[in-house]
Amino acid sequence: MIAWAIDAAKAAQLSAEIIVSTEDTEIAKYVETCGVEVLIRPEKLAVDPAGVVDVALHALEVLKKQKRLFKTLVILLPTCPFRTAEDIQSAIKLFKEKNGHFLMSVSEYTHTPFAAMGINQDGLLNPYFSDCIGKKSQQMPIAYRANGAIHVLDVTAFEIAKSYYAQPLIGYVMPQARSIDIDNEEDLHYAEFLLQKGIK
Repeated sequence: MIAWAIDAAKAAQLSAEIIVSTEDTEIAKYVETCGVEVLIRPEKLAVDPAGVVDVALHALEVLKKQKRLFKTLVILLPTCPFRTAEDIQSAIKLFKEKNGHFLMSVSEYTHTPFAAMGINQDGLLNPYFSDCIGKKSQQMPIAYRANGAIHVLDVTAFEIAKSYYAQPLIGYVMPQARSIDIDNEEDLHYAEFLLQKGIK
């Protein structure tokens, strides 16, 4: 999956440096064979509660100490392997057109979250959005989820906010087939199924 992210970044043909942050020596060795720079991060950034934001801020800090300053940061998570070079190019183009500070790739929910219900301590269902109960999904607002494929960030704004959910947040919409976010074995099997069927 890391190779797919690297290949997409290369194919996007951006005038940018491609850097992979990892704490894993095996991954580091593999990335070097791809002709891409590796930035070794501390072990503490490999476990909860550390996340992508902490990893990105660490990378920017290390690069700044090397006198390497950047205006824009593009994050490509390897867990969303079906993003394309065209997605990356289009997301950056949208970011520039909107004079953006924060852009996040998203896809439409397959099942509307506005029909969601919780179960209380008595085992009874309670709707989270009571005004939507009984409505058809077509009557509910369209909702989007972050898919992890692409984040485009203004570095200065990101360093201040320390978040990629900061406002104003531009949404770059991707189709479901390219928005698979592999978090578990079931996601991996589904991604493999899509590949076998030529759907992506």
